[in-house]
Amino acid sequence: MDDEDPFNPLDKRNLGKSVVEALLESPALPLSNVPSFRGAGVYAIYYTGDFEPYRPLAVLNRDGPVHPIYVGKAIPKGGRTGAASIATGSTRALSARLLEHKASVACVPGLAIGDFTYRRLVVDDIWISLAEALVIEKFTPLWNKVVDGFGNHDPGAGRYGGRRPLWDELHPGRPWAERCLAPRLPKEGILAAVSDYMKSLAGEVGQ
Repeated sequence: MDDEDPFNPLDKRNLGKSVVEALLESPALPLSNVPSFRGAGVYAIYYTGDFEPYRPLAVLNRDGPVHPIYVGKAIPKGGRTGAASIATGSTRALSARLLEHKASVACVPGLAIGDFTYRRLVVDDIWISLAEALVIEKFTPLWNKVVDGFGNHDPGAGRYGGRRPLWDELHPGRPWAERCLAPRLPKEGILAAVSDYMKSLAGEVGQ
């Protein structure tokens, strides 16, 4: 039998997993009603609607959110320059990020904001990126791994020469995305990729 390294509860990855568990045990709340609150952290968004290509995912979540469609993070200003720890207690970065996502969904005629819930966890800034990476690794959420671009911002005037995100090609509605160039993958190709992704989820719900 091969030797095994002793379990270290203080290993960075194990500590990160405890943050993930805390996020996944937090209550699911409606994305339609995000309050303003203090803190930075991580979040997971879930879908239960009737957009046909997402049906296996929606079925998985209808008895309770178990498989996120998107996972993200919100860090305070200064998070990339070493000043995040000072700002973590006063920032409203997490609620602001969720409100941005609410606005994105509201732009799309084919998506209903009432079909989305979220879990969120305010957490010390040193754990935010690790926790996000671990949740994405655990679930490979659709909007992180296949239909990317949900979290993108308006690039601003003079920068619309870039390609439109796949998310906006599949879910048109955000005004800024319409000014961008066509994406690298046409809508038919995106739907094919979504179908391949959903096949693994269909097995989980007995389809």
